[in-house]
Amino acid sequence: MIDLTQIDELARRLSGLVPPGVRESREELQQNFKAVLQSGLAKLDLVTREEFDVQRAVLMRTREKLEELQRAVADLETQIGTGTGGQTPRH
Repeated sequence: MIDLTQIDELARRLSGLVPPGVRESREELQQNFKAVLQSGLAKLDLVTREEFDVQRAVLMRTREKLEELQRAVADLETQIGTGTGGQTPRH
């Protein structure tokens, strides 16, 4: 989810940059800035920080499991290699 307070703050900052002659419609400009920002951000394919952190943790566990399996396969290959006199078994 997009934090609306940050969008409000950015819209306020943008409206504060408007020249003094146009500031009479500052509230309207601020609402327009806010609408444009929300619309633009909604079009982006973004995930929340929480979703990102969950997927990162899943990836780390998957990587650890893969490394563990690679070590196990290497150990088995070593055992097979030494158990058969260095010859690879026929299937």
